[in-house]
Amino acid sequence: MAWWKAWDLTETLKSELSGKFERLIVALMYPPYRYEAKELHDAMKGLGTKEGVIIEILASRTKNQLREIMKAYEEDYGSSLEEDIQADTSGYLERILVCLLQGSRDDVSSFVDPGLALQDAQDLYAAGEKIRGTDEMKFITILCTRSATHLLRVFEEYEKIANKSIEDSIKSETHGSLEEAMLTVVKCTQNLHSYFAERLYYAMKGAGTRDGTLIRNIISRSEIDLNLIKCHFKKMYGKTLSSMIMEDTSGDYKNALLSLVGSDP
Repeated sequence: MAWWKAWDLTETLKSELSGKFERLIVALMYPPYRYEAKELHDAMKGLGTKEGVIIEILASRTKNQLREIMKAYEEDYGSSLEEDIQADTSGYLERILVCLLQGSRDDVSSFVDPGLALQDAQDLYAAGEKIRGTDEMKFITILCTRSATHLLRVFEEYEKIANKSIEDSIKSETHGSLEEAMLTVVKCTQNLHSYFAERLYYAMKGAGTRDGTLIRNIISRSEIDLNLIKCHFKKMYGKTLSSMIMEDTSGDYKNALLSLVGSDP
């Protein structure tokens, strides 16, 4: 279906539906990269910025996926995603988001230089635990420019040097959105499927449901790796994703989510 025809249908659906069900159905009408571009645009427009949405998308996508999202963003909103992020954020958070957007860490090579991994681990320790204050740019540079396989080795070496995990050090050395961004990079590096399982779980746990997070993660992963995410969800939380959706949602919205999620692992 041509995108402009889908757009006409989307506008019609908006007039016929309402609430969370409308949000879900409208999201399904968008081509994948245009949907993620829309989520990023919505996270920045108006008062306040939903940093969590921007962090989630930029830290979990590959270089090619980010390139397509940037292209869709420019086509649909007439501005550069990178420039809009720079205008909407500041300080070290802006630096890490721009660095992630440039996608220089997505090297699929499985080769790891043990010497460089050890050096990076020592540099991270020297930039955080070893000094009063934190050299945030050293953390940002290493987390955003090294490949996932290299970073896994760095995290191992770091734990030997610091006697604590890289996550614990990030929690003690940073705070707020910068801490969230760094931890998200670490989690996505260690296990992308576990990261999304955690996002889905905490979207439903406790009072109220974070429907935006629930809808975005189910839709964006439904044709990529949702089955693997479901397996990790069950392993991590002792219940299935669909059983939690059944407990936490209702009506047509619940039925549509369950159709997207499919059978239990």
